[in-house]
Amino acid sequence: MAPVHAPPSEGLAGARNAGVRAATGTYLLFLDGDDVLVPGALAALDARLAETGPVDVLPCEHERVPWWEGEPTRPVAPLLEHAPGGAFAPARAPRLTGVGLPAWSAAWRRAFVAEHELDFPPGWFTDVGWCGRALLRAERVAVSRRVLVRHRARRQGDRLRLPGAHHHDLLDQTERVLDEAAGLGLPAERSGPLFEQLFAAVLRTAAHPRRLPYGRREFFRRASALYRGHRPAGFRPPGGSLGVQHRLLAAGSYEAFAALRDTRRAAGRAAAALPRPRGLRTRLHYGLQLRRPLDPDLAVYCAYWGRGYACNPAAIHAKARELAPRIRGVFLVEADQTHTVPDGVEYAVLGSHRAWELLARATYLVNNANFAEGVVKRPGSVHLQTQHGTPLKTMGVDQSTYPVVAAATGSFTKLLGRVDRWDFNLSSNPHSTRVWERAFPGSYEHLEYGYPRNDVYVTAGADDVARVRAELGVPEGARAVLYAPTHRDHHTGFEPGLDLEAFCEAAGEDVVVLLRAHYFYDRGGRGSGGRVIDVTAHRSSEDVCLAADALVTDYSSIMFDYANLDRPIVVYADDWEVYRETRGVCFDLMAAPPGRVARTPEELARVFRDGSYADAEAAALRAAFRERFCPFDDGRAAERVVRRVLLGEPPEALPPLVPLAERVPAPAAAALVRS
Repeated sequence: MAPVHAPPSEGLAGARNAGVRAATGTYLLFLDGDDVLVPGALAALDARLAETGPVDVLPCEHERVPWWEGEPTRPVAPLLEHAPGGAFAPARAPRLTGVGLPAWSAAWRRAFVAEHELDFPPGWFTDVGWCGRALLRAERVAVSRRVLVRHRARRQGDRLRLPGAHHHDLLDQTERVLDEAAGLGLPAERSGPLFEQLFAAVLRTAAHPRRLPYGRREFFRRASALYRGHRPAGFRPPGGSLGVQHRLLAAGSYEAFAALRDTRRAAGRAAAALPRPRGLRTRLHYGLQLRRPLDPDLAVYCAYWGRGYACNPAAIHAKARELAPRIRGVFLVEADQTHTVPDGVEYAVLGSHRAWELLARATYLVNNANFAEGVVKRPGSVHLQTQHGTPLKTMGVDQSTYPVVAAATGSFTKLLGRVDRWDFNLSSNPHSTRVWERAFPGSYEHLEYGYPRNDVYVTAGADDVARVRAELGVPEGARAVLYAPTHRDHHTGFEPGLDLEAFCEAAGEDVVVLLRAHYFYDRGGRGSGGRVIDVTAHRSSEDVCLAADALVTDYSSIMFDYANLDRPIVVYADDWEVYRETRGVCFDLMAAPPGRVARTPEELARVFRDGSYADAEAAALRAAFRERFCPFDDGRAAERVVRRVLLGEPPEALPPLVPLAERVPAPAAAALVRS
């Protein structure tokens, strides 16, 4: 069967209409990208139609599966449970109006659709227009109470619930259905339920101001006119709060409706919005600061939970001082990390009253991890999550199936509450974008700009490399091999996994090792000795990478950053199977490594001793790896972030990407292959 194409500009309605025109079967079924047919669905549908005989419409049960936790629900069950058992005329089940039914939760007789020239109206909420009009025209209907479709709910919710002007389309669809009902002279026993269900949806939208970021008054006024123009004779509004909303809509009382809406929302937010910093005085202080207006020229930065001035936040801060000097940037650090902050950079100690005041009033909040649980996302504030590496290991909610990692992660519900604060999420490559979407589901905007911390790999020169090597104590003429193993969740402390002095002896007399343990162990105090230089405590991992002539790592994300330098990388994978099973990975590194792979200390030493770590085969592997994981890191990532997030420039005004083939990475200091 050949695929049927519809112009993307016609949206969902156009795609469905194209499918209807091309269909040849007796009944039509629709299925969206987030829906699946349950096993045996088609056989069950065929059996049900054999029982009922031909019908115009056969609404079916569907199952709404929560994206994460909770039991599946059957949203249309209340509409179907009181329907007659066999085929029936719609007047016998007047509450089965169709407007609460998704198009993919029913079978539609194709001849009936063609006879009445039914199509999906353009715009959003197209199911309301299709289903409502179809049930008005149907003469013979039956229902199936068996679940035939499984709808997989998105965490960020249905697209129809997201903010935007598209919610005004709901009124267009409502008007279409009401006009058709009026033209058919629908009796009150059918027009009443139809009217009530349509305006239940309209009032849900009007009562959620986040769905309508602007044009709320116009939406209400138009809805009020529709209400008054189409209200069936003798219609009685429902009871309770919904009935009050009906009466205010009928009266056109927007101010009273808005006041009721705001009062209800304020009551619901009161408990959830309470700040949770430690200490009563701090909580009170933070609460008072939240009452003050946001400072439009204040940005607060933090990296690695306050471990110092580092990573993407530091690179963005530095570029903002250059491109957006009006914005005051303050870095948050732990009390024992203030020495990492460069001269001239304003900082505050995490947990202090001053830090909470800054967090309450900053318009821009930039972090490569997450701010504390108690930080409130204020309307008008902009949260940028920069991340701090390209994922090889599982992240976020993907960790839930790995018990050791899940136990250390804590509450995934709380994690996702922090994700909900993000407005922007930085991505260094398309692979990362896909992983972040799955691991941290939310409504933020992806910025595929590259990592600002990696700009230096393109902008640095030979003098910078020489300076850093001298600072780290790398002997002149030595081959500096950076050894950067990652954290093991199943270990309780740092275990180097390799006898580094023995490696140096076996790899060659000119080899020295720069040991950089994972930042979890940056207070280890291992010290340096012989040909091993411990650079774990050095503030900048970027400097360490510039100093290294080659990288040896296991599964650390540093390999993705180092690849921007186009220098040799060797993967030391002595426990790949164990790591893959206990931590989980996003892709098979062994199938697509950035260079040679060694599984034993002897293999690792040999590739350096014979030079194969930097031969043509290793270079080809590295080139493919760079093509996949380094497309955006062209030296201007920080500039793109500052212009887009802090200065509000449109995406089309940002610096274009420099192609990978045209970039000139910082040069290595030593010859790459021994003669």
